[in-house]
Amino acid sequence: MNDKAVTKYAVPALDKGLDILEYLASQELPRSQSEIAQGLDRSPNEIFRVLVGLEARGYLLRDEVSGRYRISFKLYNLSRSISPIDQMRQCALPYMEDLAVKIGQSCYLCMLYQSQTMVIIQARSHSPVFLNITEGSLFSTRTSTAGKVLLANSNPSVKKMLLEHDPYFAALPKKQQQILHTELSRIETQGVYVQSNTLIDGVTDVATLIGHPQGKVIASLAVSSLNSTFGKPLEQDSLIKHITHTARIITEQLGC
Repeated sequence: MNDKAVTKYAVPALDKGLDILEYLASQELPRSQSEIAQGLDRSPNEIFRVLVGLEARGYLLRDEVSGRYRISFKLYNLSRSISPIDQMRQCALPYMEDLAVKIGQSCYLCMLYQSQTMVIIQARSHSPVFLNITEGSLFSTRTSTAGKVLLANSNPSVKKMLLEHDPYFAALPKKQQQILHTELSRIETQGVYVQSNTLIDGVTDVATLIGHPQGKVIASLAVSSLNSTFGKPLEQDSLIKHITHTARIITEQLGC
């Protein structure tokens, strides 16, 4: 939506409410009405009714002694009720941390987000040297190892939509498109995928599915290993065994 459309459909009271919530979320301590007004470059009277409304709806808590406001847990609880990520994190993280210890490498879990592949959980290795895959990072679904596992195991309509939203795929010759489809079919059949990292030289990726092929909720568990002489690297067969075992346990615990 462009700026002109935003201005046309602006709702001043809603804007004030969102400004207040965003401001308080950035503050470590509760703030008074005058402090909030100063922080938003508004007058105290201008935000009074909005503060009262947000408090009445349970989004803000007001200290009876100091009169200062802070955000309640209502927004957090609302986000928990609509997102599977929290459930995935609570279930997967302990097993991922155990995996990271066993293999001496960090591991991470990805899900689809707006046609891309997002890292939603990382369990860091305790080794002196390891790769850090930051939570929230976005990667190409078509080219990344974890993304290909998600793409291969998505239901046909989702897979079609993901590829249609990828301009690079549309630009590929038909023969190259067919090669990718064949590769995705092989990944779905084998259940695990190994390839050289497409962004970093000297790194090998291993990824496998959490969930079931074409399931409603699927994720990809992955490890990116440095091809280093530091320490004793785990053999690939052993790494695959560990990562597939962990993925199977997480899938069972999620009941997906």
